[in-house]
Amino acid sequence: MDNPLVQPDPGLFIWTILTFLILLGLLAKFAWNPLLRALEERQETIRKSLDDAEKIKQELVRVQQESAQIVAEARAEAQTIVSRSRAEAETVREDLKRKAKEEAAGLVKNAERQIQQETARAVQEIRREVVDLSLAVASKLIKKNLSQEDNDRLIQDSLDQIETARPS
Repeated sequence: MDNPLVQPDPGLFIWTILTFLILLGLLAKFAWNPLLRALEERQETIRKSLDDAEKIKQELVRVQQESAQIVAEARAEAQTIVSRSRAEAETVREDLKRKAKEEAAGLVKNAERQIQQETARAVQEIRREVVDLSLAVASKLIKKNLSQEDNDRLIQDSLDQIETARPS
C-alpha cells in the first residue's frame, strides 16, 4: 500500500506550491485585474443607472405634480366657463322675456288702436245710416220736397244734435 500520492514528497510539494504561486501571479496579472476592473466598471454603471433612476423618479414626481396642478387649473377654468355660460344664458333668457313682453305690449297696443279705429269707423257708419234714415223719415213725414239748401241745413242740424248727444 504504498501509494505515491498519499506520501509526502518534498520536491513535489515545492513544485506544487511554486506552480500555484506562478499560476496565482499570472491570474492576478492577466485575469484578476481585468476582472476587478470589469467589476468596478459594472458597479459604476449600476451606480449611474441607480442615480439616473432616482433622477427619473424625481422628474416623474415633478411631472405628476405639474399635471395635477394643470388638471386643477383646467377644472377651475371649466367651472368658471360653466358659471359664465350660466350667467350669460340667464341674461339671454331675461332679454328674451323682456323682448317678448315688449312685443306683447306692442301687439296689445296695436290691437287697441285697431279696435278704436274700427269703433270710430263703425260709429261714423252708424251716424251716416242714422242721418240717411232720419232724412228718409223726415222726408216721408213732411211729404214735401225740400230745397238743396234746406236739405243741407237739416243734415247739419241732425249732425250737431248727434254730436251733442254723443257721450264723450
